[in-house]
Amino acid sequence: MRLLSGFSFPFLLALTIIGYVSSAEKDRSTYIIHMDKSHMPKVFTGPHHWYSSTIDSIKTASPATSDGHQSPARVLYTYDNAVHGFSAVLSKDEMETVKKSPGFLSAYSDKQVTLYTTHTFEFLSLNPITGLWPASNYGKNVIIGVIDSGVWPESKSYHDEGMTAVPSKWKGTCEVGQEFNSSSCNLKLIGARYFNKGVIAANPNITISMNSARDTRGHGTHTSSIAAGSYVAEASYFGYATGTARGVAPKARLAIYKATWDEGQYASDVIAGIDAAVSDGVDVLSISLGLRFSTPLYEDPVAVASFGAMEKGVFVSASAGNNGYATGRVRNSRISNGTPWVTTVGAGSVDRWFSGTLTLGNGLTITGWSMLPARAIVKNVELYYNESMSPCESTELFDSLNTGSRIVICENKQQTEVSSDMGSIANSAAGSVAAAIFESHWPLTDDYYFEYRNFPFPGVVISSEDMKSVIEYAKLGFTSRASISFQETRVGTTRAPAVASYSSRGPSRSYPGILKPDIMAPGTLVLGSWSPVQFATSLRGMLLASDFNILSGTSGAAAHVAGVAAMLKGVHPGWSPAAIRSAMMTTANPLDSTRNPIQDNAYNLAVASPIAMGAGQIDPNRALDPGLVYDAAPQDYANILCSINYTASQIMTITRSKGYNCSNPSSDLNYPSFIALYNIGEVGRFVQKFERTLTNVGRGGGTYKANVTAPEGTTVTVSPKTLVFGKIYDRKTYSLTMNYRGLGNRLSISGSIVWVEEKGKHTVRSPIVVALKYELH
Repeated sequence: MRLLSGFSFPFLLALTIIGYVSSAEKDRSTYIIHMDKSHMPKVFTGPHHWYSSTIDSIKTASPATSDGHQSPARVLYTYDNAVHGFSAVLSKDEMETVKKSPGFLSAYSDKQVTLYTTHTFEFLSLNPITGLWPASNYGKNVIIGVIDSGVWPESKSYHDEGMTAVPSKWKGTCEVGQEFNSSSCNLKLIGARYFNKGVIAANPNITISMNSARDTRGHGTHTSSIAAGSYVAEASYFGYATGTARGVAPKARLAIYKATWDEGQYASDVIAGIDAAVSDGVDVLSISLGLRFSTPLYEDPVAVASFGAMEKGVFVSASAGNNGYATGRVRNSRISNGTPWVTTVGAGSVDRWFSGTLTLGNGLTITGWSMLPARAIVKNVELYYNESMSPCESTELFDSLNTGSRIVICENKQQTEVSSDMGSIANSAAGSVAAAIFESHWPLTDDYYFEYRNFPFPGVVISSEDMKSVIEYAKLGFTSRASISFQETRVGTTRAPAVASYSSRGPSRSYPGILKPDIMAPGTLVLGSWSPVQFATSLRGMLLASDFNILSGTSGAAAHVAGVAAMLKGVHPGWSPAAIRSAMMTTANPLDSTRNPIQDNAYNLAVASPIAMGAGQIDPNRALDPGLVYDAAPQDYANILCSINYTASQIMTITRSKGYNCSNPSSDLNYPSFIALYNIGEVGRFVQKFERTLTNVGRGGGTYKANVTAPEGTTVTVSPKTLVFGKIYDRKTYSLTMNYRGLGNRLSISGSIVWVEEKGKHTVRSPIVVALKYELH
C-alpha cells in the first residue's frame, strides 16, 4: 500500500480504465466539473496539473477516431478561486469515467446563461421562416385595442420605424391631455384615449393625478408591448432576460384606452373604453380586468360591452384572473370573464428561469432562484449558521453579527414556502450581513417565485435537499466560505409549460355551461415595457425604476392571445371571432416540452385539468391552418341567454337589440369544448347530449374520423363517427352523448374528442369534462 501511494494519480486512474473499450463519441459537449480540492494528491504541483493529468489519462485510454486521430478531450478552464474544478470537452463515456475519480463532486453540461428576452415568442415557436409570423407579415395593419391603465408613449416598444401609413379604416384619435399631446402617437401607437368620468363621479372632490392616457402604473404599457411591441435591442430587467424585446405581433398597430386609474376603476369607464374602441375600428381587444367571479353577465361590463364588440367582428381576449390560489389552497370556480362570447385566457409558465449560483468553498455549486436587481459582488464570504436563530425571523440574529460581513443561512423549519421574509431581512441586516441563503420546501419553479420577483437583498433561494449540504458544510466553522453570482437567465432547463398556481380556474359561475378558461398562454415572469415613473423593484430600501419589467399574471397571457388573434385576423380577415377562437382551441397543445401532459403547479404538479388550462397551451403556427372550425353567430349567443333564467330586460342589457328572438332557446352552443355538470351530493348516472357543427376551412375536401378518450367512468358516444367534407366551407353536424355520474369529492375528470383527417395533416381536438357545478352567489 505504501508503494502504491507513491504512484501518481494518472497511473492509478489508468489502472481503473484499462477495460475502457467503447469508442469515443464524435459529438462532444462541454461539462463543468466540480472537484473537492482536499482530495488532490500531493504529487501534483497544483489543481491545473491535477485536472490536466486526469484528462490526459482519459485521452490515452480512449481509442482513436475513424480518421486515425486521437479524440480531442481537453481542459478549457481551471477554476481555483470562486469555484474549485474545471471545464472540459468530453464525450458522455469520458464524463462517466471522470465521475469515478477521487474528489469528484458534480458535473453538468455547459449552458447559455443569458439568452433572448420576451422569450415567449420563441417558446411558442414563432419564427421568421415558417408559420404565422411570415404568413401574417407579423400582424401588419391589424389594430389591437388595449383596455388598461394607459401607455408610456416614449417607450422604445412604440417606435414606428419601417411602418407604413395608418390603415384607412382607423377612425380613432390621439387625445390630448396632461403631459400627452397629439404627437405622442405615431404609426405604431395610432390612438390613445382616456375615460375617467366614472371615477370622478364616485369621488367628486378627487384630483386625477395624471389626467390623460399616460400610464403612471405600468400595467397597460406592459400588456400592450407584449401584444404588439416593436423590436427593442438590448432590453432587460436589471440584467435578467437580456436580448431583443418584441411583441407577439410586432407589426400590428396599437390603440390604447385608459380606463383604470390610480384613484380607482369603475365599470362605467371600462364600458366607455370598449365602446370607443369598437367605434374607432379596432380588430382585436385585449382586456386585462374584470369584476368578481360571481357577477351575472348582465352586470359585468366586459360581458356586456364585448357582446357588441363580437357583433362587429372584434375578437376579445380577456384574462381569467389571478384568484386560483390563496391562503394555502386552490380556489376553484373563481374565474373572471367566463363569458361565452369572449376568449378567456389562463396563464402558464415558460422554460425560462432566473437564478443565482451559490458556490461553496468545497467546490459544491448550487443553482437557486434569485432576481437581485444588481451585479452584486458576494465572493469568498464567511458563512454563518446559528441553529437556534436559523429561521432569521429575529433581529437578535443580526444584532449579534457585528464582527463583519457574512452570508447568513436562513433555514425553513416550519416547512412553509420560503424561509423568512426577505424584505424584513433587508431592513434588519443592512450593514451586518452580506447576503442570505433561503430555504424553500416548494419545487423551485418560476411559477411560485413570481411573488418573490422583488428581491430586495442579496440572496438565493435553494431547495431543502441543497440546504442540507449547505448546513453540513457551514458547521465546519471558520473555514466555511461561499460566493454567490447573480443576474443569470437560464432557458430550456425547466419542464414547461405548467399551469400557474395563481391562474383562476373554472367552471365559470356566470355561465357554467361553457368550459372556461378556453386556452392557456405564457403569463409567468414575462418581460414587457414599463412606466419609468412607477418603481419596478426595490433594493435595500431603495425604489428602482426600469424601462422594462418582469411580471406574472393572466394579463400577460391575454395579451399573448390578442397578438396571435391579430395575426390570424390578418391572414383570415373573413373569420368570425368564434372561428378564430376555435382555431386556437382545437390546435392547442395539451402536452409540455417533455411531450407529457401539462402539469398544474397548484396541485403539486399533478396532470392539469381543462378547468385550469382550457384546451391547452396556445400553438400559433398550428392555429394558422386548423382544418375545421366550430363557428357561432350572435344569435347563437342570444339563444344561450334565452335558455337561462334572465328577464327580457336583462337579456336586452346585453344584446341591446330586439332583433334577437328567443324562439329557439338553447344552452348548447356550437363550442370547441364540452362540459357536463353535477351538483354536490348527486348520485346515480346522468345523460347529456351535445350537438356540434364543424366548418371546413382547409384546402379542398377531406374525411375526418372521431377518436374519443372518455373521462373516467363516463361513456361517450359520437354519431356519426366519420365526417366527409367535399369542399371548403362545407358544414357537417355530429352529436356527442355523455353518460356520466357524480364524482363525490372530486372536482373534475376529463377526456377529449379528436377529429383526425385521413390522409391529411389536420387534427381537431376538443376537451371533454365532467365537473362540479358552483352556484352563482
